[in-house]
Amino acid sequence: MRDQARSLAAELARSPDDAVARALVAEVGHRFRAMLDGIRLYRDHPYVRDLAPMPAVWSAGGVRLVDYGGDGPPVLFVPSLVNRGYVLDLSAQRSLLRWLGTQGFHPYLVDWGSPTAAERPLDLGGYVLQRLVPALDHLTARHGGAVPIVGYCMGGDLALALALARSDAVSALALLATPWDFHAEGGAGRGRLLVAGRDGIEASLKLAGEMPVDALQAFFLGLDPSLSLKKFAAFAAMDQASQGAADFVALEDWLNDGVPLVPAVARDCLIGWYGENATARLGWQVDGEVVDPARLACPLLLAVPANDRIVPPGSARAAGTRAASGGVAVTEIAPPLGHIGMVVGSRAAAQLWQPLADWLRPHAAVQNPPLSMTPAGRYRGGGRLQSKNKRPKRPPRTAKQEFTT
Repeated sequence: MRDQARSLAAELARSPDDAVARALVAEVGHRFRAMLDGIRLYRDHPYVRDLAPMPAVWSAGGVRLVDYGGDGPPVLFVPSLVNRGYVLDLSAQRSLLRWLGTQGFHPYLVDWGSPTAAERPLDLGGYVLQRLVPALDHLTARHGGAVPIVGYCMGGDLALALALARSDAVSALALLATPWDFHAEGGAGRGRLLVAGRDGIEASLKLAGEMPVDALQAFFLGLDPSLSLKKFAAFAAMDQASQGAADFVALEDWLNDGVPLVPAVARDCLIGWYGENATARLGWQVDGEVVDPARLACPLLLAVPANDRIVPPGSARAAGTRAASGGVAVTEIAPPLGHIGMVVGSRAAAQLWQPLADWLRPHAAVQNPPLSMTPAGRYRGGGRLQSKNKRPKRPPRTAKQEFTT
């Protein structure tokens, strides 16, 4: 490395004074044009999500419990409140939930929907007690017995609180890329900024009556500012008729289909969790009880994606460390993938879906699936992309969506 640095320094010394500046301007221009090409191609791409909607078996306010079918015992999935839960059912080729239905499980998904007037007063604890607890009670009454729960991203924190509030109804808990120590791996600096900006956050909530999607997208964009440049430039170089291009558009459409946060939830998340690290400091309470992984009464699986830039591995792993200190049986898997790629990427079936199913099986009392069922590594789903002449109309992809992540 030092030899390369010396060689580069010598080459720069021999170059005209403005050569580096001109080369830099040219490269920046090239990359920016590639990104703009990718955005244009994304906006014009014909893909539209065509999976048939699954039925809801319970609802309260804007929240529904969606039934994904299957002949086995139930598994309850709790997604993040920030993005819609159908990332777990993204497309015919990328649906963890539909695949699990072929593996001897009966998956259910909490669909948060958009907040209604009934959700406006709720904080995070309110979502747990007034939405998740009744949904879980409905599930246990419907099937009988305790249920394993899987939480994804911040949905894992809510799932943990649910497992503590209804320990008799939860047989196992899996946390997928779930943040716990929000100040791990450099998060403390971001936390101080959020606490210092509390007045600005409050002013935004007062003005809008909620935390708008665009504000949330800007916050997450700040976690990796160059991502839009890289991903759209890469998309521009793809074969636009390929399955890979369709997968990119499916995921980007989901990313841009966010929901606002009601005021108390926004405060809990941005100030309490990210700012003050209330989770790891054991300062987050639900119904007067500290949400503490060490109090879990069931086994815990941690899926900690090694390349996660949204939830650093140290943040997710902290929940397992705390749980183990209380004697909880903790299993960890570390897929060499990113935060979203872990659940919908081309290697998700082998790196997450199958290990998750294997871990859930004894906790859900599920028998091994028949040999005729498709293994995870070769899953192709039960749907297809519609042909152009049958494609349903979709709303145009708008400019405000282009730079969100």
